[in-house]
Amino acid sequence: MRITWDTLTGSEADRLAGAWVEIDGWIATNDDAPTCHFALTAEPACCTGHLPRDPRARIEVFTDEAVPTGSQSVRLAGRWTVLENDALDWRYQLHEARLLPAAHPAPGFTRRTVLASGLAGGAMLGLSAWTPSASAAPNEAAIAAARQMLDDAITIDLHSHTGSIGGLKRIQERAPFTPVAEPMKAGRMAVLNLAMVADTPATAVTDDKRIRPFRDPAPGELYAYAQQAFARLHEMVKAQKLAVITDAASLKAAHSARPSVIVSAEGADFTEGRTNRVDEFYEKWQLRHLQLTHYRVNELGDIQTEPPVHGGLTDAGAAIIRRCNERGIIVDIAHGTYDLVKRAAGITTKPLVLSHTSITMQNRPFTRQILPNHAKLVASTNGVIGIWPPTTIFPDMEAYAAGIARMVDLTSIDSVGIGTDMQGLLSPSALPSYRQLPELAAALLARGFKRDEMLKLLGGNFMRVALASLA
Repeated sequence: MRITWDTLTGSEADRLAGAWVEIDGWIATNDDAPTCHFALTAEPACCTGHLPRDPRARIEVFTDEAVPTGSQSVRLAGRWTVLENDALDWRYQLHEARLLPAAHPAPGFTRRTVLASGLAGGAMLGLSAWTPSASAAPNEAAIAAARQMLDDAITIDLHSHTGSIGGLKRIQERAPFTPVAEPMKAGRMAVLNLAMVADTPATAVTDDKRIRPFRDPAPGELYAYAQQAFARLHEMVKAQKLAVITDAASLKAAHSARPSVIVSAEGADFTEGRTNRVDEFYEKWQLRHLQLTHYRVNELGDIQTEPPVHGGLTDAGAAIIRRCNERGIIVDIAHGTYDLVKRAAGITTKPLVLSHTSITMQNRPFTRQILPNHAKLVASTNGVIGIWPPTTIFPDMEAYAAGIARMVDLTSIDSVGIGTDMQGLLSPSALPSYRQLPELAAALLARGFKRDEMLKLLGGNFMRVALASLA
């Protein structure tokens, strides 16, 4: 009997005790040696020390013969066992388990990734080439070759906070900026979508490492804060001698020898739902990229990390999208719920951007990752999805490249970019500096992407979307 991870959340899983079942998942161990005992999870886990706390989100597996590991995606068959009051807090086990060839390849298991990994045949076809261990880290020669390929490319980060531009304390104390132009030049990064964070005064990091709203801002408070935040962003841009992209011509002229930014806002909270403020910030602060929501449910719509209030995008949010389309501002629906994206996709006349996320196959509440239908909806607008690099999801550069490949396989080569969330992540980053962009390029090439495909992923796709929006 075939089961899924959703099966484990209901009562059916308990009734299957003793049955022979099949399930897809990710092997989690503490090393890469073949083993007969490991954990299986719905999403990649770096080791058994970082398994999901929920016993219904992990399975203890016992096989008769040692199987290859290394954070692999597999399909297993075995005898289902249900535990009660286990001392180690396991709820489910799979005994006499064995690997099965995948009847339908796991996400990312394509001819390209199979050939890149060297696993094109035999029993290893049961393992997905999407896995982080499927391709070795590129050597220095490969990185140097990738760097040369980037010399004349327009590479673009869909979402960044670099330069230490954000935060109430930094603004109030006029804190020094961190280097931006030099790392961009060194890594051949041409353009950043550089974002102020609109809801900063009303949000905070909780003890469980979530960003949540902790109070309701006063009327006009976030509008006033945005003036200060955009002023600091422009101060940093001037200090670092960065160019500001305001139209299609300046984007086409971008080059990493003189790095540029697109002025962006993470959250449209400062509009308070008023379309005239779109015009104001377009003119006064050169705003060209607007993310509708962030970590508080605002006047425009619902967010992924809090219970829904509006049922998706509000009428005010729809009006803001229309005004952005008219003025030439890129619309970003990152952090928005699937319902918000559904309505936005039906309203926009320009491609949508979802600037920073990654794919998940598990429908969980309050996650910033997205399901395949969410990703395909953004792609259906001819839009682009930026993959972000937190090490809690992608522990190293090869895993990050694999995550990009996975989104490509679910959508298309024309629908994916990178959104680093530089200096905005709560965890370390698999891409901690723009200096390392050639390493990512080399990792993508090692996965079987061709040069032109790699350049699409590192900027070309976003450029196409941006040119469709910018006046």
